[in-house]
Amino acid sequence: MMDKHEDFESFLKNVDKISELVKDLKSSDVEIQQKAMETADCYIAALDEPCRTKVNKTTINTSPPLQPSLSLQNESPETFMKIMERDAEDRRVRRIAKAKKATALKDKGNEAYAQEDYETAVKYYSDGLAELWDMQPLYTNRAQAYIKLGKYKEAISDCEWALKCNERCIKAYLHMGKAYLALKKYNESRNCFEKIAEIEPGREKMVKEYLTQVDLEKEKESQEMNAMQAFDKGDGKATAVPQLLEKLSRPGQMPLYYCGGLEILSQAVTDCIGQTLFRLNNGFSIISSNDTMTSCLLQKTKDPDSQELCVSVLKFWRVICCGNDENQKMLMKCPVTRQSIVHLVTSEHVAAQKECLALLYLYSQIPHGRRLAIDNLNVHMLVRNLMACISKPKQQQENTAVNILENFTAENKFCIQLRNVLTNSVMLPFTTILRNISKFNQHILPSLISAVGCLARDDVICHNFAHDPECWKAFLVAIRQCSACEYKEVLYPMLGLIINLSTITSPVIQKHAVSLCDCCLGLLRDSDGGVITRATGVLSTVLPQSSEAVQHVIQGDVVRTMRRLLKGTGQTATKYAIKTLTVCTAASHLAREELVKSDKKLSILRHLLGSSCDEMVSGNAALCLAHCLELEGTASNLLGTDIVLLLLRHAAVDAKRTAVQQNTAIALGKLCQSEPRHKNKLRELHGLEILHSCMKLIT
Repeated sequence: MMDKHEDFESFLKNVDKISELVKDLKSSDVEIQQKAMETADCYIAALDEPCRTKVNKTTINTSPPLQPSLSLQNESPETFMKIMERDAEDRRVRRIAKAKKATALKDKGNEAYAQEDYETAVKYYSDGLAELWDMQPLYTNRAQAYIKLGKYKEAISDCEWALKCNERCIKAYLHMGKAYLALKKYNESRNCFEKIAEIEPGREKMVKEYLTQVDLEKEKESQEMNAMQAFDKGDGKATAVPQLLEKLSRPGQMPLYYCGGLEILSQAVTDCIGQTLFRLNNGFSIISSNDTMTSCLLQKTKDPDSQELCVSVLKFWRVICCGNDENQKMLMKCPVTRQSIVHLVTSEHVAAQKECLALLYLYSQIPHGRRLAIDNLNVHMLVRNLMACISKPKQQQENTAVNILENFTAENKFCIQLRNVLTNSVMLPFTTILRNISKFNQHILPSLISAVGCLARDDVICHNFAHDPECWKAFLVAIRQCSACEYKEVLYPMLGLIINLSTITSPVIQKHAVSLCDCCLGLLRDSDGGVITRATGVLSTVLPQSSEAVQHVIQGDVVRTMRRLLKGTGQTATKYAIKTLTVCTAASHLAREELVKSDKKLSILRHLLGSSCDEMVSGNAALCLAHCLELEGTASNLLGTDIVLLLLRHAAVDAKRTAVQQNTAIALGKLCQSEPRHKNKLRELHGLEILHSCMKLIT
């Protein structure tokens, strides 16, 4: 590798020398020009010398003989430049041919890598580099294969060469960071990963995960060092751990024998040192290879003693994993753990189910634990079993189950894995629970609805919910049930979920729009301001999807109700109410008449235009005003008010939403068209030019 480095440095120096040489050849000084000609002869002679390179053990002829060419000493600078140009073209053609061969070898290497034949992959990548030594992907690909083979120093060297080819190569820093981490060089590893975020800030989340791995590996090494020091000093608890494990490793004992052993061992592993010594002394394998314990965990034997042993193992697992990331990782690597922990969620033995859920809850509380569980457990079956547990509230474990589900929904990977199994795993049990709300399950529904809402942040899942007929039927049943029984703690989050889901246009929502809006009209009479706000929110998202629903709510006196809400101070309620009012006035002549009749000078709309900092509110207020201006006499009613000034202020400001300026321009145009006297005010305020520039946005 040292030879290869010298070759690269020599190449860079030669580039500088040739640049100076070309400059000297063009010099007006004859002596400088003659000296440059002699040097040029030496370079031309050297071009015929072969450069022998072998990539794995690179040897390069860094000092080729430089014999002056007598035939070129008397040549002109123009002749020399032609020779150089011809040579450059020859080299370009040869490089294209070499690049083609190197690419073909890279592809073969990739195929071998995909088949996990890393030795062969390395060979192909090396052959490719023999053809083209500065092809960056060959270095990063070979580095990746070296990492798989445990050849971390070789991987680092390849990454360094990749960076010489491309100093911003993300893959080089990534593989080098992994290799340094494997060598326990934590600072170097951290620097590599941080460099990725520096080059591409958009990869910050990925970098954060790798930096977490660095911290975990560093903590693991520290734990093991401290544990071994305690053991070497003869600490009582520390020395007891391997002795107890030796006793637990005895096969063929009665279940109660192992129960007792685990109980005693639990007392010795209550701190990090004990937990680490358990890991270092092969504790996980001792338990997972014990036939008696395995049978209990897999529920192959269900006698009372076996059930008690199952509970003991689950309790012990929680003890050794609490606060210990590496132990959590080791436990999830055990096949018996992955198989049993999912099934025990629905165990008929209440104590076993309780301990299983407690262990899962421990994993669900931190990102590292959640990712371990998601990567190793059958997520589809886990969710289905958690939902089954939630559906049976009388078993007293539903709170823990729903908290686990809610915690896991924070991970995008969890949501992605549920996309294709959403109906059976989540939708069916969720809609069944919604149809059967009672005093027995109402306490868990807010958390369950929150969990479903988190799942719905995923676009695919949200789309599936929005287009599921059974889901919307269940919502209608649940709203009526909650209204009748005053389960407001359920109603509030459920309306929030409906608002989020109904932002998607769906024929299913359109079909149920009238019924949904009818339910919301009833809720607008509720004494709880939060319920009223969210009911208005549902109207604001559902009404744009159904003209029939718009006519229905107008007949239900929604215009007067929205006007009353707009007199309040709640920002969220204002946003929902003005949007609802705008939808109604856009679709209905009657709605416009009702609004203008109750407020001739449209003081509510003018107040929103003058006081709201929310562009969505301002834009909808302007649009609603434009709708009302279509009524004869409305523009005249606004003479003498500040309406022109208010509209001009919004038209003149560079809004983030161009819709604000568009709606303002429309309203100004209709105002002046309906009542020409407003033009005088517009001229007085120098607003014609502003209006003209806004009209461009409309066209």
